[in-house]
Amino acid sequence: MTTGARLVLALLVICLLSGAATGAQIYYRLAYVWAFLLVTTWLWSRLALRGIRLARQPRATRAQMGQIFETRFTLDNPGRLPRLWLVVRDESPLPGTQGSRLFPIIEGRRGRTYLARTRLLRRGVFPLGPTILESGDPFGLFPVSLSVPAAESILVYPMLADVRQFPNPAGILPGGDALRRRTPQVTPNAAGVREYAPGDPLNRIHWPSTARRDRLISKEFELDPQAEVWIFLDASYTGQASIPYEIKIEEGEDIWRRDYVFALPPSTEEYAISATASLGRHYLRLGRSVGFVSEGQSLSILPPERGGRQLGKLLEALAMLKAEGNLSLRGLVEVQAQHLSRGCTVVLITHSVEEDVALAADYLVRRGQRPVVVLIDASSFNGPTGTNQLAEMLRFLRMPVRVVRRGDDLGAALTSTI
Repeated sequence: MTTGARLVLALLVICLLSGAATGAQIYYRLAYVWAFLLVTTWLWSRLALRGIRLARQPRATRAQMGQIFETRFTLDNPGRLPRLWLVVRDESPLPGTQGSRLFPIIEGRRGRTYLARTRLLRRGVFPLGPTILESGDPFGLFPVSLSVPAAESILVYPMLADVRQFPNPAGILPGGDALRRRTPQVTPNAAGVREYAPGDPLNRIHWPSTARRDRLISKEFELDPQAEVWIFLDASYTGQASIPYEIKIEEGEDIWRRDYVFALPPSTEEYAISATASLGRHYLRLGRSVGFVSEGQSLSILPPERGGRQLGKLLEALAMLKAEGNLSLRGLVEVQAQHLSRGCTVVLITHSVEEDVALAADYLVRRGQRPVVVLIDASSFNGPTGTNQLAEMLRFLRMPVRVVRRGDDLGAALTSTI
């Protein structure tokens, strides 16, 4: 019961007591008025949300940081009675959500439809809800609400920068022969045939063998001799740095303005994850097989593959990643290096300023791999210093190095050789 309802109830009691004490009829008449008001408004509030339907339809359930996310809200009043006022309150944890609206009146058997647009400023998974419907009587004495649970979620991918050029070591090719390793991908190297498995596409069916054996037979393929690319992301919590910031989105902000420039959150974690996503897309565009290794909340390994499907897997893994790991980059390399083929390219992305990074890169060289190191300068995020010294050490060892600092254009920083 609201303060207003308590006040009306108190007036009702006072009028009754006054009427009983003095016998004046005016007090009883006033008591009837207050009682009628209480009963009428209570009944009105009970019917205010009955039959009201709310539908929330996102245009997409996957998007990238910096993009504009659009949701269509449909509010329907199928009854004959008009609704004097309705409030739609968007309680989604999506930062900057702007789905809340106030409708002064909705006629009977009518509805309202509106679009809510939000700029995506953080990566991760965000449920699209709950959505709260609020209404009540004309005087606001008995407000009522109805919670509509979230039916869908949006997965926000990390920001992707356009990398024009990045070290692409040739690796050690095994004489142009196939690598004798089975792969679900279609490659120029056919290895043989096998029984058809549910889900095999029609272009993998070997029709001559199918005709001879009178049953479906599928082709098998082997990896081609081009060197793989493995991206190792250092997601250990040790040495991570960030600068406190707040997301400020003013109501009615023009999110379509052309001069808007999206900036990554000022943390080594976000810069490293965006660099990983950008380089993964860069190598996949070149037709390379890209694999991924990191240890955040848990050990995450993506076997090397080609194409847009692998990019989707990589972006999904990075969207959920948090820098909460206990394993250093050197430990991660030493654990996984034994599973890497000789001659493959290994991209190390780290915020660490320890010499262990150089030792890990040297360890890969001695095993026949081709390391490339991307250093996120922690000192530019108010973290430990030493990135420049580590970069000089790696250059002395003749290893390609890229240094990314806070505020840098990520694509330009990864492309630059300085």
